[in-house]
Amino acid sequence: MRKTGSLRKDPLTSTPAPKKIGLALGSGSARGWSHIGVIRGLQEAGIHVDLVCGTSMGAMVAGAFAAGFIAAMDEWVRGLTWADILGFMDVRLPRSGLIEGDKMTRYFREKISDSNIEDLPMPFAAVTTNLKSGREVWVRKGSLMDAIRASMSMPGILTPFNREGGWFVDGGLINPVPVSLCRNMGADIVLAVDLNNDIMGRSFNRSENNETALGQEKDGKVGNGQYLPNRLASFFNGKIKSGQLSIFKRFAQNRPSKGPTLFEVIATSVYIMQDQITKHRLATDPPDVLILPRLAHIGLLEFNRAEEAIEAGRKAVELTLPIIHDAIGSR
Repeated sequence: MRKTGSLRKDPLTSTPAPKKIGLALGSGSARGWSHIGVIRGLQEAGIHVDLVCGTSMGAMVAGAFAAGFIAAMDEWVRGLTWADILGFMDVRLPRSGLIEGDKMTRYFREKISDSNIEDLPMPFAAVTTNLKSGREVWVRKGSLMDAIRASMSMPGILTPFNREGGWFVDGGLINPVPVSLCRNMGADIVLAVDLNNDIMGRSFNRSENNETALGQEKDGKVGNGQYLPNRLASFFNGKIKSGQLSIFKRFAQNRPSKGPTLFEVIATSVYIMQDQITKHRLATDPPDVLILPRLAHIGLLEFNRAEEAIEAGRKAVELTLPIIHDAIGSR
């Protein structure tokens, strides 16, 4: 891990200025709720974060943190049910993505905030990818929700976002854990969170992995215990015209004897790519501290398992605290 140097000098007083701590939150779909646990764990340890940035779901949680809504988000996501998740899905015949995302964006504009990024109480930025040029884009001004929506547009799942005349997709395609952006924002010490470090090698056979069954929740909120892909297929059955239904069943329905679904192929392929990109980027530009929640048991769209994800994030901070304290030194 990167060694921190001496304190910066204030040019006016020639006295050491406090080192700025930046938090870089990585991509990870439903596992992104773990970022809430990381933030809460840092707060409980008395570690003050000066600036925050994020990619994909990391951008959503980072935006809520920068806007001062992290406690409200913590409370809200712990109560999410499968019915709530379906309520955000404005499914369309696939064009450039399965889900439009308008309903989700409207909800978060109302519940979190849609301030301009430059007006937030904490410096914030999001990573997205320009679909035409393939270049990484750092969004540091304008609508908070537009920045988050652009950063979250996973190819094939969520439609690309149109911003200032260009089309943008998931920032995780280029920079899954945005350490470089955090440093560019002025962080002297970067705490980074990688949510996908342990996901490779997961089994697609749900009969051998009861933890992925939606009916396993302690409070019974999910209902009949169907697995996520089958619940998606049932949902599509009520939303899609009969002539189009087979497309969505092939996309989502769980067929263990025939291998992974199309949904799993798309999602897992993206994560294989992101895992390799993350390793390369962290090797060339390592953070001062890398926080690694254990989240392999939480699936891509299992947003209803927020409590487990949050606790995994909090535990990861607890395990990493000695390294964090050593990195921040005499701040």
